[in-house]
Amino acid sequence: MTLQVRNVDTFYGTSHILHGVSLEMADRELFAVLGRNGAGKTTLLRSITGINSPALGSILLDGTEIAHLKSHRRTWLGVSYVPQGRDIIADITVAENIYLALLGKGKQKKVPDFVFEYFPALKPLVGQKGGTLSGGQQQQLAIARALVQEPKLLLMDEPTEGLQPSVVEEIEPIIRRIPQERNCAVLLVEQNLEFVRAIMQKFAILETGRIVASGNIGDLTPDVVQRHLSV
Repeated sequence: MTLQVRNVDTFYGTSHILHGVSLEMADRELFAVLGRNGAGKTTLLRSITGINSPALGSILLDGTEIAHLKSHRRTWLGVSYVPQGRDIIADITVAENIYLALLGKGKQKKVPDFVFEYFPALKPLVGQKGGTLSGGQQQQLAIARALVQEPKLLLMDEPTEGLQPSVVEEIEPIIRRIPQERNCAVLLVEQNLEFVRAIMQKFAILETGRIVASGNIGDLTPDVVQRHLSV
């Protein structure tokens, strides 16, 4: 899988959010997008998924232009999304939340075995309604729901937000395993720098809708953090 975002401009109504944003990802790469609140991080993910398609620019997935495809077409091509807030459907069961994701890819209604290998805590909860789960359990379900679609590219928006440190410690090695075991690149937005430094390979920093720094994770120095991320 390769992802090429080229000179993307995205608007919300008349508000110009992303300004000429470009980034590239290689196959099975772990890539973090960082930035202060309001920098445009979520808008970048939503531009790639098709929730907010860019007005200008190009988004290539394995060389195929997807910038103006509907979201469901991008899902079929291999883009899955774990949104901020998780968007678990509260009044249906854990299993049914996963079945809906499988339906989106035309797959049979069966929870794949790997879901319970990655998230054993979900196994006894399959018949429980999504709204009764803890925040950590909902995050695990949201990741599982995206992975059953067998994506080439997994987008994650603030996967550690609001989670207890013990839950973050459970999720961290799973995200680290995804590229090799699921043959899938991961692009995530995250505020937790310790988490990012522990598992990510590359990063880019957005500031007022523009990329102002990028590189290998070792280039995310205290000076770069101080300049672009400190509040």
